[in-house]
Amino acid sequence: MMRPSRGHMRHLGVLRGSGTLRRGGVVLGLVDFEIDGFCTKPGEVVGSGEIRMAPAELANAFGRSDLELTTEKGKILALRFSGSRRGAEAGAAHADIVGGLPAEDDWHR
Repeated sequence: MMRPSRGHMRHLGVLRGSGTLRRGGVVLGLVDFEIDGFCTKPGEVVGSGEIRMAPAELANAFGRSDLELTTEKGKILALRFSGSRRGAEAGAAHADIVGGLPAEDDWHR
């Protein structure tokens, strides 16, 4: 298996699906997601992608901390929204996954 060289990221694959966004056990809404996984150095996996949900629910969730996305398969991903929101009518936002991603060797390419 090839390892990334210093300063390079290696794309591991994409996680797509549906789930529930929560904060402190409180459901904020249903989501669809598409997350790209990257290996930044051996053993370190990061994720970045798009979260789509009802615009009013997204407005309520955007900017909050301690968010968890529970996937339809039961995986719990810690996330934070990154960047600015596209507008009140937008039902999508960029997110960084900060915990709970599969290990480097567990991604399906």
